[in-house]
Amino acid sequence: MQAHPWHGFSPGEDCPEELLAYIEIVPLDQVKYEIHKPSGLMMIDRVQRYSSYCPTLYGFIPRTYCDTAIARLAKKGAPAVEKGDGDPLDICVITEATINRSSILVQAKPIGGFCLIDHGEADDKIIAVLADDPVFSDLASIEDLPVQYLERIKHYFLSYKTMPGEEAKTSIAYVYGREGAYEVINAARDDYRRCYSD
Repeated sequence: MQAHPWHGFSPGEDCPEELLAYIEIVPLDQVKYEIHKPSGLMMIDRVQRYSSYCPTLYGFIPRTYCDTAIARLAKKGAPAVEKGDGDPLDICVITEATINRSSILVQAKPIGGFCLIDHGEADDKIIAVLADDPVFSDLASIEDLPVQYLERIKHYFLSYKTMPGEEAKTSIAYVYGREGAYEVINAARDDYRRCYSD
């Protein structure tokens, strides 16, 4: 029996500088999958709307949770935040390689992220590069990422839940660099330990 992707793996001894990420969807997926928290199996969250495809590998960091510590951080730039979203911390992993399967673990290096607000909840997205990627692994911070690439990622998360003509359901409160990403990851690990310690 396979280990639970959320609880069964450590993000690694070098976390937050380099970590293991569990990938739920890849850029070619027409369906958004997510982990079924009780079982650890993958389930369909929703069919992607229109031409909305995530431009990166997308998943979460094991043994993280977005609760009060995440909300405290988010309130610094988004005072209206009520709480964390109650999920593992999301991560977008950039790679030049075509990876066409999900439900895998990858080694990634965080370079930044942004605080997405979804119905008053902090739903941070960590941006990382695949470790040893021949094109992107030398990026040190989100400022090194081409602006257009970051805009594509942001556009996906600003539109993936919204039908044309509807009011936007998500907003981006602020973007942060590598050190900010480390702070968010550590806060999510603290939330996990507080809520799920044995």
